Amino acid sequence: MYKKEFSFELVAQDDKARLGKISTPKGTIDTPAFMPVGTQGTVKGIYPDDINKTGTQIILGNTYHLLLRPGIDILKKFNGLHKFMNWNKPILTDSGGYQIMSLSKFNKIDKDIGAIFKSHIDGKKIILSPEKSIQVQRAINSDIIMVLDECPKLTKDKKVLSKAIDVSSRWAERCKIEFGNNQSKGLFGIAQGGLYNDLREESIKKLTKIDFDGYALGGLAVGETQSQMFKILRETADMLPKKKPRYLMGVGTPSDILGAVSYGMDMFDCVLPTRSGRTGLAYTWDGKLNIKNAKYAKDLSPLDPNCNIKDLNKYSKSYLNHLIKSNEMMASMLISLNNIYFYQQFMHEIRSNIKSGTFATFYKKYIDYFN
Repeated sequence: MYKKEFSFELVAQDDKARLGKISTPKGTIDTPAFMPVGTQGTVKGIYPDDINKTGTQIILGNTYHLLLRPGIDILKKFNGLHKFMNWNKPILTDSGGYQIMSLSKFNKIDKDIGAIFKSHIDGKKIILSPEKSIQVQRAINSDIIMVLDECPKLTKDKKVLSKAIDVSSRWAERCKIEFGNNQSKGLFGIAQGGLYNDLREESIKKLTKIDFDGYALGGLAVGETQSQMFKILRETADMLPKKKPRYLMGVGTPSDILGAVSYGMDMFDCVLPTRSGRTGLAYTWDGKLNIKNAKYAKDLSPLDPNCNIKDLNKYSKSYLNHLIKSNEMMASMLISLNNIYFYQQFMHEIRSNIKSGTFATFYKKYIDYFN
């Protein structure tokens, strides 16, 4: 029997925290893993080579936005996004499901067709069916492909959430058929259900019957509190198949990630490191630092003395404070780079502590550190 090139190995556990390894033809991903977001084919403000130097093993792109620009014809000329953006490691692509929610005023849902968008760029009509989503992700040459789903806004209305589960389950089946028997890539299902344990269970059961290479929890990080998110993870994470990677979409802060790892989640993505970098907020082992604050104007110390990527450890907080006040773009670039580096160091320490059986100690030290 032919061995699938895409695979997941559960290496160790410390209570519910999991240490794993995802294998793809373009490289290995050690989990728990954080994926910097490169929606448009770029992690904002950072060179791909520098992203690589931070220890990042996989980045995220977006089906909807890359379909609009540059379009699949150009991506096909480059045999996908890797060569187009000069990134030679794995890429995961969101299916466009999040844009169904975030750009709701520009689209409508037809459960039999898919999502019908009016482009937010030029008003052009775009039909993103489950099949089309897979086709676009195939043109992107994604290593991990997500099914198209309906991601509803935060709501207590069970009817709305149940409808989204029904639509998402039907679309997931169609995505699986379109994906076919691809041995080199992974196809992930996405569970919905809002903040209701019973709806999450229903969604997960429908997805596991279809059988995917990995499973994601969607519909979180949409405005709920951290305690609400943790409650859902505590109740539902173990419903996901043990021998498949588990992906919590759109999360989040270091504390969010740490808590989610404690409940058994493996993969994360968020725009927060670079978005924060553009506003002067740095993540460090000393906590969150707002470098715009006057107290840093005379601070001669670097953000991290150990980070020599782009000589980052040679720039003082005083200099960064000056760049921010002068509205210089290099402030955003350097702080964003610092934040991605910190996130990857944070994930490395999480993995090390799971491996050594000391995750509970690490968790207690840092769970409230970045709130």
